[in-house]
Amino acid sequence: MNGKVIVPVFSLLLLAGCVVAPAPGGGLQVIPILPTLVEVDYDNHYEHGGYHYFYTDDRWYYSSSRSGRRSELPRSHWPKETRRRDHDRSR
Repeated sequence: MNGKVIVPVFSLLLLAGCVVAPAPGGGLQVIPILPTLVEVDYDNHYEHGGYHYFYTDDRWYYSSSRSGRRSELPRSHWPKETRRRDHDRSR
């Protein structure tokens, strides 16, 4: 009896740290949450867990590819702090 209860509870705890969204072509995809501190590139891009995240107009978006369709990331999965990396663009 305990085994029947433990598996669903454990599954819920694992999924609490992810976003579950519809995948293109059907099905579901699990999008991992962002770390507490994120440093974005000069073009406001960040890559994590196989997904591409974009910081635009004080909002976070994600996509499965850099040039793919972007979806808004729920606020509960945003980082606590966002910094910009210093890049020398004169190269």
